Amino acid sequence: MQVEVDPTEDTEWNDILRAHGIIPERPPSPSQVIDDAIERAREYQELHRLSDKSDSELSALEDEANSSEDEFIAAYRRKRLQELAQLQIQRQKFGRVFPVSKPEYQKEVTDASKECFVLVHLSLPQNLQSKLLGGLFMRAAEKYGEIKFVDITGSRAIEGYPDRNCPTLLIYKDTDVKKQYVTLRLIGGDGMRMEDLERVLVDVGAIKENDTRLIENKRSKKRDDQDHDYDTDDEADLNKNNYADDDDFDD
Repeated sequence: MQVEVDPTEDTEWNDILRAHGIIPERPPSPSQVIDDAIERAREYQELHRLSDKSDSELSALEDEANSSEDEFIAAYRRKRLQELAQLQIQRQKFGRVFPVSKPEYQKEVTDASKECFVLVHLSLPQNLQSKLLGGLFMRAAEKYGEIKFVDITGSRAIEGYPDRNCPTLLIYKDTDVKKQYVTLRLIGGDGMRMEDLERVLVDVGAIKENDTRLIENKRSKKRDDQDHDYDTDDEADLNKNNYADDDDFDD
């Protein structure tokens, strides 16, 4: 005798049949689907809120969190610490500017770009902009050790390369030139700063917009601006006092 079974029923017999694969698992209830979606949305919102926090800031949040948040923040912090430890290893890979010759170019630049971003400075030693870019390369190489910075004289890299095109900045990834700048005209010119080079790195995807090293830059700039404001206020007070002294002297 064949017995019909309703696979949606929550019975002990159906549990036995499900365990043996005879009938399918019960679909989740609509309320459970909604609850899961709400929980995923909450976690996404919390991850977004925590994504640009430093380790010390995460520690402070962990101390302040209530019991329901504490486990989530602690787990996220452990994950972040693991990611940061791995990133720290990557960031120590290079750390300096590599001078290369034309025979080395394929290996040190094109092939190396399979593993990381490679920035090439086609330089002209006596050129002021080239000296400027060379100095920024040294600073950036120390700060972003996961990126390879390379220097080669333009005419040695490309026979007959015009001096007027130097400095030229080439950005390689996966053996291709992703971006090139002939002179610094479009990235700050004679007044190019570290922030301009970092913006280029963000634009090509070599570093992320929320990189903690960039966040620290913004904090430092904010502190510098505040110090400047204080200095300006002090100077104004000093000038005011000087004018007062002059008035007293005239009397």
